[in-house]
Amino acid sequence: MQQDTPSPMNPGDEVPPGTPFSGENLCYRCSGEGRHRDGTECRHCGGSGRIHTIISG
Repeated sequence: MQQDTPSPMNPGDEVPPGTPFSGENLCYRCSGEGRHRDGTECRHCGGSGRIHTIISG
């Protein structure tokens, strides 16, 4: 039997990826770029430019 392993969460994620009624949203700290103006990786989204949020409910 295969167990589901939870997807890693970034600090900006409201819910784990795959949560019902959730989806990807642009990171509001880096505006979806994944990097800040000084070139450093956004720690809020882990450099992806996306965070997982509730989109319905």
